[in-house]
Amino acid sequence: MTKPDFRREAEALFDEMVATRRDFHQYPELGFQETRTSGIVAQQLTQLGLEVQRGVGQTGVVGLLEGTKPGPTVLLRFDMDALPIQEESNLDYASRNPGVMHACGHDGHTAMGLALAKIWSKYQDQMAGRIKFVFQPAEEGLGGAFAMIADGVLENPRPDVAFAMHVWTPEPFGSVRVVEGPCMASSSVFTITVQGKGGHGAAPHLATDPILAAAHIVTALQSIVSRNINPQDSVVVSIGQFSAGTTFNVIPDKAILKGTVRSYNEELHRKIYRRILEMATRMAEAFSCKATMETIAIVAAVNNAPEPTAVVRQAVVDVLGEQAVSSRRTMASEDMGYILEEIPGCYFFVGARNEAQGCTYPHHHPRFNFDERAMIHGVAIMAEAAAKYVLPQSENETG
Repeated sequence: MTKPDFRREAEALFDEMVATRRDFHQYPELGFQETRTSGIVAQQLTQLGLEVQRGVGQTGVVGLLEGTKPGPTVLLRFDMDALPIQEESNLDYASRNPGVMHACGHDGHTAMGLALAKIWSKYQDQMAGRIKFVFQPAEEGLGGAFAMIADGVLENPRPDVAFAMHVWTPEPFGSVRVVEGPCMASSSVFTITVQGKGGHGAAPHLATDPILAAAHIVTALQSIVSRNINPQDSVVVSIGQFSAGTTFNVIPDKAILKGTVRSYNEELHRKIYRRILEMATRMAEAFSCKATMETIAIVAAVNNAPEPTAVVRQAVVDVLGEQAVSSRRTMASEDMGYILEEIPGCYFFVGARNEAQGCTYPHHHPRFNFDERAMIHGVAIMAEAAAKYVLPQSENETG
């Protein structure tokens, strides 16, 4: 056989991908509720002849395409869940589920995964090894990767390499981010409760104001990155929620702060939390209050292994040319990091911003959309990367 032209194959499936993506977009489902989506995925994989498992990690789907010759196992992962966001776009295919929206591109990822399964099913007879298509639920902070790992997604057979991708509007259409090492940050959540003593707003001297203490804590925490962290290290400390009180003239007895820490380094992450706790407790004490903190680790950093990353980079060059490769990292997070802790692999970002189409809004925005042609690039690149492992080299290099 000659080497497949994966870009041409992806282009041939473009209209089908668009229709599938727009269908998923109209009927988005939150994490661990992806019953309609996973049902469509399972049905299409079954029709393609794959060995299909449903209910992996509650609502996840795994499709195994077994080659005719022995070889490695390649895991390709695609997330399916939407977000609790009310869509504000004027798209013809806007969400029909109130308060739920595909505001991150997972509808496109799922459509791309099905297109890849369709492409590779044609080459099953030539494959040396197997491809494990993993359609994951609940990526958006609910532990979908954990749930699938607990249900054995990394066993029987155990993958030798893993790939995942994200359509990415911070990157222009035609560009692809490929970064060796950490490409997405670890993310954790913290909650600080500041306990004071309530009272009347007209007599603050008889109360112990937790709002005042909490406000000073918020300000103080912003010094951690600028004064405790090496400027060459990438760290984010952000407070996203400040809750206190019920009305204008009552000083409440407590205030609650919720925030996130992002970094690429676990030891650095722990150092940041020590400083947060120290500053919060001491600042609260300065205002005669008491502060306690709870933390929740959500996802690990996404670390790309050298060899699979080199494979993806070459795949980008093969599909789009050398000029398409970008190497910027992001402080966003992704639970693919847990899979890459177990299996060497590469997570890459497919540029999907297009000003002319209005595809400029950030991910998780109620008017988010992406240039759907990015799906062609993503499918072709991932197919090229997988081919390096499951198509015999003598055939794969034949022009």
